[in-house]
Amino acid sequence: MMTANQKELGGSQRNLSMTIDEIMNECKTFFFAGHDTTSNLLTWAVFLLSINPEWQEILRKEVISVCGTDIPDADMLSKMKSMTMVLNETLRLYPPASKIIRKAYKAIKLGQFSLPKGAVLSFSILAMHHNEKFWGLDANLFKPERFAAGVSKAAIHPNAFFPFSLGPRNCVGQNFAMLEAKTVLAMILQRLSFSLSPAYKHAPIAVLTLQPQYGMQIIFKSIEVQT
Repeated sequence: MMTANQKELGGSQRNLSMTIDEIMNECKTFFFAGHDTTSNLLTWAVFLLSINPEWQEILRKEVISVCGTDIPDADMLSKMKSMTMVLNETLRLYPPASKIIRKAYKAIKLGQFSLPKGAVLSFSILAMHHNEKFWGLDANLFKPERFAAGVSKAAIHPNAFFPFSLGPRNCVGQNFAMLEAKTVLAMILQRLSFSLSPAYKHAPIAVLTLQPQYGMQIIFKSIEVQT
């Protein structure tokens, strides 16, 4: 941003086309989009695995079978199918971004609705991901096996799952976020078992991202893995 957005004034003299405040705001966006959302995904994944210990053990066995106690690389992570299913189900139940907002840049017809230029639309990802019409009567239950055949076949409609948005405006960091989350979760499972603390109070709240209002109290125990 410091170099790509400069304008030539003649000779070696340059002038920034972005102010320092604008650059700082962009950096805050990078931090929010690339750190806060992924950390929330991991928080809710640990929560769900704490209250579903059978899936925690499934993932631990998968991690150990693929990479033992080594630090997982991208090739190893691509082989962890159960890990992908669990993270997708976590994103369905507790999407870090609970809604997306879009503005019509021109008049457009969307289904039965005629939208004027400048109309602002808010789509609730959280509501869609819990809609029994698309996910069935068990929409509120943790069932990673929904994603056994892939994202497009997890629900009745192929686009009912969109934690990273959809189309040309979807999250550019989607693949990196999933890779990052898999790496951290795999390394936790290699070393620790965990359960939910009795002190935990379940109160998800949407404050830019969906997060536990009173924190996430987890009890961790060190384990020795036989490889």
